Amino acid sequence: MDSLWHATAQKSRFSVLEGDIKTDIVIIGGGLAGLMCLKELTDRGADCILLEAKTIGSGVTGNTTAKITFQHGLVYDRLINKYGTEKAHLYLDANRKALEKMKRMSQAYPCDLEEKEAFVYSSDDRKKIEKEIRAYERLGVKARFCEAVPLPVSCVGAVKIPSQAQFHPLKFMYAVSENLRIFENSKVTEFLPHKVKCEKGSVTARIIIIATHFPVINKHGAFPLKLYQHRSYVVAVDNAPDINGMYLDEKKNGFSFRNYKNLLLIGGGDHRTGKTGGSYTVLYDFCRQNYPDSAVKYSFAAQDCMSLDGMPYIGRYPGSSRDIYVATGFNKWGMTSSIAAADILADMVTGRKNPYAGLFAPDRSVLHPQLFANIFHSFTGIITPTVPRCPHMGCALKYNKDEHSWDCPCHGSRFSEKGELIDNPATDDMQ
Repeated sequence: MDSLWHATAQKSRFSVLEGDIKTDIVIIGGGLAGLMCLKELTDRGADCILLEAKTIGSGVTGNTTAKITFQHGLVYDRLINKYGTEKAHLYLDANRKALEKMKRMSQAYPCDLEEKEAFVYSSDDRKKIEKEIRAYERLGVKARFCEAVPLPVSCVGAVKIPSQAQFHPLKFMYAVSENLRIFENSKVTEFLPHKVKCEKGSVTARIIIIATHFPVINKHGAFPLKLYQHRSYVVAVDNAPDINGMYLDEKKNGFSFRNYKNLLLIGGGDHRTGKTGGSYTVLYDFCRQNYPDSAVKYSFAAQDCMSLDGMPYIGRYPGSSRDIYVATGFNKWGMTSSIAAADILADMVTGRKNPYAGLFAPDRSVLHPQLFANIFHSFTGIITPTVPRCPHMGCALKYNKDEHSWDCPCHGSRFSEKGELIDNPATDDMQ
């Protein structure tokens, strides 16, 4: 089933790359991150193009819940305790600027943007909420404690942040993409120094930006160890209440909520890609129990790249030529992270200093507990003696009966029952 966003937007269409062309900057990947890089660099007068293997917005961006907020769960108390107030403030400031930029851009590119209050609630740990509010106070943000939320869930407290936003991501992307140099159905098949090859043409460029969700260059960067992928599910139901805000459970297996027009979007059922989890069943059961008169109009799922330390990787591709850049690891917060990434990368490739570049640098320390979990899953997948195998690094694939796909528990590649590639980092179909 198409996502709500695909079903309610008029798609833009672009031609296939044919022949050999030259440009200063080529961007690989037509999600929000790649498109915002293209827009920002074009506005600065750069000569640049974007290549997308399918169609723009056809990946994660077209399946998101589309919340634009610097409230990324209960993140700031953790950041202060781990990295100090200065770095936590940089993270906040980068995402707050992205939020405000999106609000400004929505005036020129209509996308059903609405300002909303954002809430993170806890079902059983009031102290977590209180700590997060104190963290916001240290960072100069006015946060409010709420005793309850207007949802059929248990709540012992919530932190409320005003003036956040929600929007229609594909209406925004299609509007922004007009008059930009984009080639669709132009999958990159080979990377060479300062050159990328597609099936029907090639691009020679001084700078290459990889914005393919999970980076598709495996020779450098150690991203198969730095990242793992996580699936989450969404249903959009009618005949449900207007909750007038954006809500998120602080627990990893909790629910998220927002409205779009007459529909209520409920997210949940999360699990690591290639592992079992709640999937759509959890959401259908929740709706039957709490909104018995509602009907599911749309069901869709997103896949998110999760970093080792909870912050994106944005900057030069580690271990490669200094002329290759990357944006990945958005940890379920791709809307503000994409906008922040575009500003950071545009500054870097045009020779400007950016105050956030050091915080998000892809070559920062990998010594985090998640690294050892990623190594374990990769090793287990490689030595499991079953077929079929993932063409990315040879891990054993697991069948996903809920979505009728073959999923890789090592790095998150997914394939249809016929073996067709759905999600990277694999670049080829399953054999």
